[in-house]
Amino acid sequence: QVQLVESGGGLVQAGGSLRLSCAASGLTFSTYNMGWFRQAPGKEREFVAAVRWNGILKNYADSVKGRFTISRDNAKSTVYLQMNSLKPEDTAVYYCAASGTWPRSDSIESWWKSIDFWGKGTLVTVSA
Repeated sequence: QVQLVESGGGLVQAGGSLRLSCAASGLTFSTYNMGWFRQAPGKEREFVAAVRWNGILKNYADSVKGRFTISRDNAKSTVYLQMNSLKPEDTAVYYCAASGTWPRSDSIESWWKSIDFWGKGTLVTVSA
């Protein structure tokens, strides 16, 4: 069956970096758009980044533009999220996601409704 397994989360000081990985199995990875969401304590789940099936087109939440980079390696069925200049407000559980649809640039906050598969999440904690 389909599995999305995240890794790379942990504790980091503000200004530091982390690289999250999401290994997919049980699906034709190269046909799916991949993305990352996060949910901070007391807040709703929010969109972070997405990369289209071809690995070229990317979308980011305004809050992470210029700091986070999403990429994918279809040969390894893996999607990555490079997080730089981390802030305490980045603290959240980060979820990997796969979808057959591509998020509209003006409605990325609703893309979670079109997610076909979710990972179980990995915790990122950024200390001040």
